[in-house]
Amino acid sequence: MIRALATIFAFSIAFAADPEWPSFRGPSSNPSVANSNLPEKWSKSENVEWKTDIPGLGWSSPIVSGNSVFLTTVTTDGKAKQPQTGVDYSNDYVAELQKQGLKGKELLERLQARDSELPNEVSLHYWLYSLDLDSGKINWKREFYAGHPPGGRHRKNSFCSETPITDGKRVYVYITGLGLFANDFDGKKLWNTPLESSPTILDFGTASSPAQLGDLVIIVNDNEKQEFIAAFDKSTGKQVWRTDRSIHVPGADRQTGWSTPYIWTTEKRTEIVTIGPGIAISYDSDGKELWRIGGMSAMPIPSPFAYDGLLYLNGGTGKIIAAIRPGASGDLTTPDGAKLNEFVAWLQPKAGTYLPTELAYEGGIYVLTHTGILTRFDAKNGVQTYKARIGTGGDFTASPWGYNGEIFCLTEEGTTYVIAAGDKFELRHSNDLDEMALATPALVGDRLLLRTENRLYSIRKKS
Repeated sequence: MIRALATIFAFSIAFAADPEWPSFRGPSSNPSVANSNLPEKWSKSENVEWKTDIPGLGWSSPIVSGNSVFLTTVTTDGKAKQPQTGVDYSNDYVAELQKQGLKGKELLERLQARDSELPNEVSLHYWLYSLDLDSGKINWKREFYAGHPPGGRHRKNSFCSETPITDGKRVYVYITGLGLFANDFDGKKLWNTPLESSPTILDFGTASSPAQLGDLVIIVNDNEKQEFIAAFDKSTGKQVWRTDRSIHVPGADRQTGWSTPYIWTTEKRTEIVTIGPGIAISYDSDGKELWRIGGMSAMPIPSPFAYDGLLYLNGGTGKIIAAIRPGASGDLTTPDGAKLNEFVAWLQPKAGTYLPTELAYEGGIYVLTHTGILTRFDAKNGVQTYKARIGTGGDFTASPWGYNGEIFCLTEEGTTYVIAAGDKFELRHSNDLDEMALATPALVGDRLLLRTENRLYSIRKKS
């Protein structure tokens, strides 16, 4: 009897306060948790606790605080271009334009006209939703902006790909070029700070989510006019500081980025780590530069994060993945053939990926390409332990996540491949929702919250 009571008590303590999911990729910016009750198998009917239709288009991730799930979406007046999977333009369409003699900038402009949606083409309604975690019922929805968007979007992107953040008291929504919006948990508007609009490369749109540092909301806006990082007061929305970023990629006339900043707190200090076109830069809490490292791509999308004492930077397609030690200063860039800087623990020169951010889990760094190649590196020394193709094909945008000794990789077509964590590649099974999915899910207690094009799913083992 005593043993049974002790077991019940331990169980109740373990699940009395489920972890929250306050931002993109979770509280540690590395979507991995320890909860043996999380589901490993699901389908459109198996282990689905609830599913809620979400109208419109948005690739932001769900966030959670207490019993509230928050999500953004955009609905369109009239007809909008439908989202597309993959990253390549239609080969037939490219060949057709090339036959017409188009090339270079002229070819890109024509492709843009087909595969981008421009701001004067659509009128939008931006929404913030609050849902009940237990039932999926919509608590409330608030329209926080209506009108033409501040810029265009690639058909693969959405007009609200930025994930909101919450501090347990308020929800902060950031739409690049539009502004910051704060609501309380009852949906009441607290403040709105409009921000200037700047062009993005080929009107491909935006996606960099905000971060929070104490009483500050931190944003990074890398665009084709003037890149900057800025901090805003959570209580009032007033700008506290702003630092212009001078980022110019050698040989590439572009400054647009989509990477989300990361707040790195160590025994030495707190830093704001950013990845921009061509370079990664870390700032102190007042926006002053601490260090930088080159080797990033001209179109950075993956976001930085820390794991087991090291910071990980993904430079983008064919670029570096680097592990950085705390306390760095100055330029950490290593010239070809030179010895690594003392603060660079290890560096893989061509391991970077285009879309998904890598995952750190059980001593490994799992790097997933948008074409479905999964590579595992040792987190401490960067040694590659395997490189394998997942399944028979598919396109990948969402970050992989990990729990229960397994790695989960979600395709844009809605199939999640489940791979055993460890030094050897072992594909265990796959779970199919048969719906387009680009958003990285949230892991909350024993629930997996997974967003598809039209729905939010709560996936949970049945009692």
